[in-house]
Amino acid sequence: MPVTAGTAPARPGPPRALALLAAAHAGPALAVTAVTGLLALRAALHPMDAAAVTAAVFTGQLTIGWGNDLLDLSRDRAVGRTDKPLVAGSLPVGWVARALVVAAVASLVLSALAGWRSALVNVVLATGAGHAYNFGLKATRWSWVPYTCGFGMLPSVVTLAASPPHWAPWWMTAAGAALGVGAHLLNVLPDLADDEATGVRGLPHRIGERPSRALAAVLLTAASLLAVTAPAGSPPAWAWTALALVTVLAVLTWFGRGRAPFRAAVTIALLDVVLLTVA
Repeated sequence: MPVTAGTAPARPGPPRALALLAAAHAGPALAVTAVTGLLALRAALHPMDAAAVTAAVFTGQLTIGWGNDLLDLSRDRAVGRTDKPLVAGSLPVGWVARALVVAAVASLVLSALAGWRSALVNVVLATGAGHAYNFGLKATRWSWVPYTCGFGMLPSVVTLAASPPHWAPWWMTAAGAALGVGAHLLNVLPDLADDEATGVRGLPHRIGERPSRALAAVLLTAASLLAVTAPAGSPPAWAWTALALVTVLAVLTWFGRGRAPFRAAVTIALLDVVLLTVA
């Protein structure tokens, strides 16, 4: 079977629909979408507005994932990333490119349905930040900026779709930003060697594995503190319990060995999401 330019040789693999989801980085995309849905529920949005803003964020996240795999294709091939569908040949490049365009149009339409304020923040500061990362910031010392912007602005993407529209509280924006940078540091750690081999040197690569892990623990713990102590009123008992657990996990992140520190930091991030969405 002839191979067209830009298309890897076909190999046995998952169905193309599943491969397309894998190329979109479906796990992170669904996680961000779930957080958006919980924030919409917390903000008591009208069901139609909640559906529009959640779907807008989801389709925007899909464009970021597909864009990442398209732009990184040559680098992924160089380091043998056969876990990626485009490299493995289980998915044609054209499919991903067309899916990206469809998702981008859908995200723009859905964002508009949520109101122009929410749309502007989502398209420029949330989804746009993800594409800025893909297009070059990931390889600079400023690699953390898109995560600060994208996660920090996510609560406001939701609240600006409310009636009346309003910015999210400062503490929620700050906690989201801290969570975003912490997530960036953790997300890059498993790929440090491959990234270095292909010339990608973001903040985690420049400061190293152990400092990145420690900084992630500090930022994620700060996000927890903000989510528990900054909202008006007295925090519930369960929130203090969660904060105590975060403290224990932070110590494990700093001083643990093997995979334990990474898993502890990921657990803190998950607790932060819970605290942020129900605080």
